[in-house]
Amino acid sequence: MATIEECRAALDQLSRNMAQAEGEVRAAAALDRSLSCRITDLDVTFVGRLHGGAITDVVALPGAPRDKAQIRLTMSGDDLVALVGGELSFAKAWGSGRVRVHA
Repeated sequence: MATIEECRAALDQLSRNMAQAEGEVRAAAALDRSLSCRITDLDVTFVGRLHGGAITDVVALPGAPRDKAQIRLTMSGDDLVALVGGELSFAKAWGSGRVRVHA
């Protein structure tokens, strides 16, 4: 099972990946939205902001999110690490229900 630190590192890497994206991916990442990533197996939610093509102001809070972010992700810690590491495709994870997205 992934740790909180591994999940935080995966979110940091995702932010770096987004900042380096080009074309349509970069345009999609350039939104200004609140963001939450609920890690179900750790009972923690990372909240922050998607701004300027990066995830900023990320903090970890215990339990479910207090407020509904504009973009909400829900998954296990292992799935977050696998997604960012390229070991799990987003489409497969989303299609199988391993990752939930609300936007």
